[in-house]
Amino acid sequence: MTKPETKPLKIALVGDTLAGGGAERVHAVLSQLFHRYSVTVHNVILYDGVSYPFSGKLLDLGQMKDGNKWHRFKKVLELKKFFDQNHFDYIIDFRYRVSGINELLMFYVAYNVPVIYTVHSGKVENYVGPKSLIHRLVYDKAFRIIGVSKAISGRLQEILKSKVTTFYNPVEIDRLQKESDAFVPSEDNYILAVGRLNERVKQFDKLILSYKNSSLPKENIKLLIVGDGWMREELETIIRDNNLTESVILKGQQSNPFPYYRKAKFTVLSSAYEGFPNALLESLAVGTPVVSFDCFSGPSEIITHEHNGLLVKDQDFEALSMAMDRFISDRQLHDNCKVNAQQSVERFEPNAIIQQWLTLFRVEPAE
Repeated sequence: MTKPETKPLKIALVGDTLAGGGAERVHAVLSQLFHRYSVTVHNVILYDGVSYPFSGKLLDLGQMKDGNKWHRFKKVLELKKFFDQNHFDYIIDFRYRVSGINELLMFYVAYNVPVIYTVHSGKVENYVGPKSLIHRLVYDKAFRIIGVSKAISGRLQEILKSKVTTFYNPVEIDRLQKESDAFVPSEDNYILAVGRLNERVKQFDKLILSYKNSSLPKENIKLLIVGDGWMREELETIIRDNNLTESVILKGQQSNPFPYYRKAKFTVLSSAYEGFPNALLESLAVGTPVVSFDCFSGPSEIITHEHNGLLVKDQDFEALSMAMDRFISDRQLHDNCKVNAQQSVERFEPNAIIQQWLTLFRVEPAE
């Protein structure tokens, strides 16, 4: 007797956009990886914005009005129609989820198959909300909650009764290496910071002052910041007021930031909190060591102190200045971390991460 053919998996990836941030980049990368493993992928985004390459079909609801509760409810109804028509096996939700009422509508009206919710920030309230009633009615009934770091998963287990699993963000070393060779930046002799300029959590204003208080400006080593957003004008004022116009360069958003990573002396992360920071993964993947606050969460699960970078006491900006100085003055330490950089993130390579997802899909949903 011949075995019946296994039906290919069909999944929907639901996000706010496919542009700009870490969760959105992970959404896009996973769509490509699932597609590579013959999973049928549909992407759904609720707001305008597509800049990351993705695989599969796209339903873009960004053109629908979203100005009031009725508009948002119409969007939920459009999603219900879409999910009813397509018969997915799973839905993976990458969105920020801060409105309890909206999540009740999404879970009980729109979603009709097992839902996997992902949490990409140490500020887990942005993803599961603070209210225990919503936890019981939505997240405790989810198929699985995925934290992108062990620290996040630990916090989720403290506040939810749900099944929580840790899946790290994948880093495509070969692709990033190739893209890092696309061009050679005109800038020389610099350190790098990467992130959106519309998130105070990145603390670029304080990083600029920490850089000023280091020896790097005197050594003619510049600070490049790649990213854009509404804080740009504020940062330009800080740069100008501190006589750093020749030393701090705001490069804006770059479609391919990886050559900048590769040519940098090191990448610095000064966030108040993180999730599983792609900036650290991407820098190490192209062979550039890192300096980072030991903030919640992610850096301590990526960086081995003095092996592939330096971990700095959380929110100690004086210590951050000293760490930047140390990485410049101690050439042997820097070079040793540089040698270890790429190998240190091989454990996050895509094949290993995607196999974890595929194994999860084989688990029978609870009744």
